[in-house]
Amino acid sequence: MSFTLGKRIMIIGSGGSGKSTLARRLGEILALPVIHLDKEFWQPGWIATPKEEWYEKQKNLISKPEWIADGNFGGSLEIRLEKADTVIFLDFNRFVCMRSVIKRWLTNIGKTRPDMTDGCPEKIDFEFLKWVWQFPLKSRPDIVEKVAKYENPELIVIKNRKKLKQFIKEIIPA
Repeated sequence: MSFTLGKRIMIIGSGGSGKSTLARRLGEILALPVIHLDKEFWQPGWIATPKEEWYEKQKNLISKPEWIADGNFGGSLEIRLEKADTVIFLDFNRFVCMRSVIKRWLTNIGKTRPDMTDGCPEKIDFEFLKWVWQFPLKSRPDIVEKVAKYENPELIVIKNRKKLKQFIKEIIPA
């Protein structure tokens, strides 16, 4: 793999692909602040931030010179694409993502993950599972189209966990 990581990194991909885990790991390795978009978007009790407020909040979060932001939020993807210098797309198989989502749920039942807002305990429902399953057909094409419009960010596509481990090894300073 040949790549250059910038200081404003977006991590996108299906639910269960490992966006938040990668963001935390890269934050540690590169000493960059991490923005978990789910944590910023959801209010306690799984209440969504209103659209206009959410857009302004994102603009403020990414106005800083350095960050790693994990999450899709397709309706506002362009806000981050305009500022990002690196996009990492975890383009994993739906079966891998479904297994990870179910494992994450079983591991965190009744708990709030560190990348989620307090008051939003781990949950799983049919709509979320459907979104993960349909991601390759419904969400992925839109994301690919939006990312393709921006020449500025370096695009790194990682197709599986083995390639992800290789990627992480390559960026760890010797």
